[in-house]
This record gives sequence, structure tokens and C-alpha cells, in this order.
Amino acid sequence: MKLITSFICLTKDLGVHNNLFGGVLLSHLDQAGGVLAAEACQTPRMVTVKMDEVEFLRPVKAGNVIKIYGEVAEYGNTSITLLLEARKESAYTTKQKVVCSTRIKFVRIDEDGDPVPISERAKMSEAPSTTRAKLEEIQKWREGLK
Repeated sequence: MKLITSFICLTKDLGVHNNLFGGVLLSHLDQAGGVLAAEACQTPRMVTVKMDEVEFLRPVKAGNVIKIYGEVAEYGNTSITLLLEARKESAYTTKQKVVCSTRIKFVRIDEDGDPVPISERAKMSEAPSTTRAKLEEIQKWREGLK
């Protein structure tokens, strides 16, 4: 997974038990996923369509540094599914602990908001290695048909 973004938990983002409010973390995950999806699909026209279950594993306190990591899980015709993970990092040891993780799906849209295909070029550049290898095989096979 690659680092997408980092933020510091602020007191204004705390809930009644002095932990980071879950909705704030979900917002950060969505934004980070949007950045990764836009980079991977080589277009800013990506919208969130689905976020899988998120289990909050550890509390986040004011002053904690949160780092969000992500990677491409799979491509569809018009969609991309990402794996995202939020980790809190100790300022003293730099050790990281997973706070939560999820899968999130984005769809590429046109100017009218309708889904449009993600280019094969984009899929090749950001595909997971196993997917990239399969795509290369398919392209070679297609070239052999010409």
C-alpha cells in the first residue's frame, strides 16, 4: 500500500468520549480514496458509489497523526475498487497501528454524471501486478487476432 495522505486529529473532531468522531475519519477515507482513484484512472471525474463495512479497531485521540494508505484492488469497466487503511503513528517510536480498513468503489463519470469506461492505458499503469500481467496477456492475444 502507498501513503495517500496524513492528518492530525484535532480537538474539534472529537466525539463525546474524546475519541476521533467516526464520521470525520470516514470523510478522510473518502477524500483519500478519491485522490487515489483519480490518479489511478487518470481523471478527476470519479465519484464514490460504495464503501464496505468499516470497523473502528482503536481509538484516535487529539494530537494523534493518522496516515491513510491505499492500493488498487480491482478495475471494472467504469469502476475502480480500492483497499484503504488508516493507521495512527506514534510520534515517539514511528510505529503504526491500524485504526480501520475498508474497500471503497468509485465510478468514472462524464460531464452529465453518467458512467464512462476507464481507459485501458490507465488500468495498465496502476493495476495490481497480477491484474497487470493478465491485462498484458489479453493485449498480446488481441494483437495476435489482428
